[in-house]
Amino acid sequence: MSGMMKLGWVRHGVTAWNQSGRIQGTTDIPLSAEGERQALLLADRLRREPAVWDGIACSDLMRARRTAELIAERLGLPLVSDVRLRERSFGEAEGTTEDERVARWGADWRGRVPGQESDVQVRARGMVFVEEFTAHHPGESWLIVTHGSFLAQMLHALETGVDDSRIANLSLTILEREGGRWLPRLHNCTAHLATI
Repeated sequence: MSGMMKLGWVRHGVTAWNQSGRIQGTTDIPLSAEGERQALLLADRLRREPAVWDGIACSDLMRARRTAELIAERLGLPLVSDVRLRERSFGEAEGTTEDERVARWGADWRGRVPGQESDVQVRARGMVFVEEFTAHHPGESWLIVTHGSFLAQMLHALETGVDDSRIANLSLTILEREGGRWLPRLHNCTAHLATI
């Protein structure tokens, strides 16, 4: 075992649906121009920092894949895509705004939307990914480009103890594995997006 296993979790850049408050889930919405700009800002930050990354794994949905491609290109890193890193399926809620969801299913719509993936299901596929991936890449450091709701569930499943209430677009959360536990070294950081 060389170094300590490290995963840098990144939420994809902003999309037109993010900006209009529509829930995306597995609907394959492209990254917006602003989202592409955000990805390059994170890539530049990572290039300046001393930490070395071995590669990037990403969700196969366009918005995450494009975010990952832009970063991989700028940093010269290998890129792998994995369907298990997809966003949670929100079933019939996909494409709707908060107001539309409340009107249709009530304030506690999260538990009532037909066809959506449960917390348990999301965490289960995410944990299978983490266990398999870390077994294949012991001691390495990888960036994982994924989605907000999925990432919030993973922060619970990995028992990081961090606040997962609002994972920002293009935020970086770094977890290190120490003695079988995942410890947060950085959480939901968007310092690179602050415009000068």
